[in-house]
Amino acid sequence: MDIRHLAYFSEVAKHLSFSKAAAALYVSQPSISKAIKSLEADLGVPLFYRSTKQLELTDAGRAVLTNAKNVLESFHNLTSELNDVMEIKKGEIRIGIPPIVGAAFYSKLIIQFKAMYPDIDIRLSEVGTKMIKQGIEEGSLDVGLVCSYPLQNDGFEGMKLLQDPLMLVVHKDNRLAAQPSIRITEIAGEPLILYRKDFSLHDRILDEFARHGFAPKIVCESSQKDFMIELVEAKLGITFLPSKICSELDHPAVVARPLHDADIRLELGLIWKKEKYVPYCVRKFIDMTQQKIHDPVKADDA
Repeated sequence: MDIRHLAYFSEVAKHLSFSKAAAALYVSQPSISKAIKSLEADLGVPLFYRSTKQLELTDAGRAVLTNAKNVLESFHNLTSELNDVMEIKKGEIRIGIPPIVGAAFYSKLIIQFKAMYPDIDIRLSEVGTKMIKQGIEEGSLDVGLVCSYPLQNDGFEGMKLLQDPLMLVVHKDNRLAAQPSIRITEIAGEPLILYRKDFSLHDRILDEFARHGFAPKIVCESSQKDFMIELVEAKLGITFLPSKICSELDHPAVVARPLHDADIRLELGLIWKKEKYVPYCVRKFIDMTQQKIHDPVKADDA
């Protein structure tokens, strides 16, 4: 059995199409078909139903797919570790960052890391916490900043970076702007600009409203901090932002107020997949993040 046969099989199972798998792998379709037939001959079972219009996995095919993924991941881990042993220090880190909070909390560290390791490429994906967890689980991301920590899924490892309470952001002419702090019930009826559904803060804010017995009047959901602030500036609604971001607001028409009786916090953490080989460059990035926690002043000055 050839490791390539398992890779070809997994790709066909992913697309349920020989032609799409061939295109994704940049090989000919006959090569894919030959590899699958060879694999079926080695195993003595059919892996796909070919009589229907849509290609389908057989029961045996589903069982093989589960184990094939494990074999392919182990093989990838083996080759990655051998590269590290040979001290190949180049690489790529794929980082998931929530667009609303990622740059504010992590940009200086990324700049510092790039200065120390210029040959390591950094690929940033701006998506919400839920999509970041999915990307790490599927292998399209190496690490990710998440706004929900501690973790509920034991398929991840991680470290807590900080806790930052959310503040209410309103236009200076809004009735709430005159108060030094805001009760959550005073927000009832106000048009709310909320985080998108793929952000964990979306659920946390709604849960807090529900805990106080009412649902907010949502007028917009966004993933872009600047856009949310601009909507507040245009008097189209109110929103919530972490206090660190609020402290750096440069919009004279907008003010931030603390919440009096609500505990809605940004709980920022860095996560990666549990029980998976972590490449050298990713390990270095995790190590530098750990140093930032222990010595935040030094990291922020970098």
